[in-house]
Amino acid sequence: MKKLESDILKILEEDCRYSAAKIAVMLGKTEQEICAAIESMEERGVIVKYTAIVNGERLSDETVQALIEVRVTPQKTNGFDAIAEEIYRFDEVKSCYLMSGGFDLAVFIEGKSLREVARFVTERLSTIDDILSTATHFILKKYKIEGTVADREDAANMRLSVQP
Repeated sequence: MKKLESDILKILEEDCRYSAAKIAVMLGKTEQEICAAIESMEERGVIVKYTAIVNGERLSDETVQALIEVRVTPQKTNGFDAIAEEIYRFDEVKSCYLMSGGFDLAVFIEGKSLREVARFVTERLSTIDDILSTATHFILKKYKIEGTVADREDAANMRLSVQP
C-alpha cells in the first residue's frame, strides 16, 4: 500500500467526515490526488463502508447486543467460509469473524430483547448442520468502541485528581 493511501486511511479512520479537500490540505496534496486514491481504495475493497460509531447507551432505543462464540465443523471444500456466509446473511448479525483459539467464529448480533437474541440462537443459529456448539455473551456496557471511549463524561470523571 502506498504511503498516501495509508495516510488517508488513518485520517478517515479517525473521522470519516473529512472532505477530500480537507484531507488534501492536511497531507499537502491536491484534492484530485486524494479523490483518486480514495476512489481506488473503494474499488479495490480496501474501504468497505463509511459509518458512524454510535453509543447505544445514549439512545432511548433499547437494544440487546451479544457476542456468540461458535464452534463448527469445517466443510471439506469450503472450510469455514460457507458456514460463515450462512451465518452472516442473517439480518441480526452485525459482524462475523473467523477466530483462533477455543472457538471458530465470533458472531456479534443485535436484537430487541434478551428473548429475541435467545430465539435467534436456538431457532436459527443452532439449527445449522455444521455448528457444534455456541456460547452467548450479552454485552452489558461498552467502555470503548472502535478505539474511541464510549462515554467521554465517564472517562473524564474517572481521572484521578492530582493535587499537592
